[in-house]
Amino acid sequence: MKNCTQKTPTGQIEGIAIVCYIQVVGRLLIATNNRGKKREYEQLLSELPLHLCSPQDLQISFEVDEDGASYAENARSKALTYLRASGLPTLADDSGLEVDVLGGEPGLHSARYAGPAADDLERHRLLLQNLEQVPWERRTARFRCLLVLAAPGGETYETEGICEGVIAFSPKGSHGFGYDPVFYLPGYDQTMAQLSPELKNRISHRARAVQKMLPILRRVLSNSETEGA
Repeated sequence: MKNCTQKTPTGQIEGIAIVCYIQVVGRLLIATNNRGKKREYEQLLSELPLHLCSPQDLQISFEVDEDGASYAENARSKALTYLRASGLPTLADDSGLEVDVLGGEPGLHSARYAGPAADDLERHRLLLQNLEQVPWERRTARFRCLLVLAAPGGETYETEGICEGVIAFSPKGSHGFGYDPVFYLPGYDQTMAQLSPELKNRISHRARAVQKMLPILRRVLSNSETEGA
């Protein structure tokens, strides 16, 4: 293996350090068993030569309870727990749909809004039922994503992404997952589920959090390789 501190002709060492580190580590654990979410991360992090794996891929069978008082607390708990279980750098998020007229609900409880065993259709149905008498101009909402990277030394790094929209009167679109079919984007005249995956992965709350995390991820990987050289 090349010396990871070797300078390029321009005097920059960061790119070589990143590549060398990833050759050693190879994998980044994404703290989710949701296939749709994992696919999104594979696209969002495609510029980094990493192999992404889920807890299930590593035969980690337990789930981390998301019972914290904030998105950050939940994401940090997942990232650190799976880091300890796997020994791999771990990326975790907690995200939710916040509807203004409902006081920010379902928010932290978005995944369990219609009960722990409910599917996406049941969650959509309950949300639209709760907004049945609400006019268009009062259906404003946002997706929020809090992303946490837990590094091998136990350090954590946080970024946040927000995407503003409106709750549609009925679901539309077949792409994405979760509340995407009922989340309408006025600037695109489509729901999130009607967007192409490529466009969604440029403008979504998760995409925006990942874009902020990329330089942190590069720096952490580079520093880890330098320390281990």
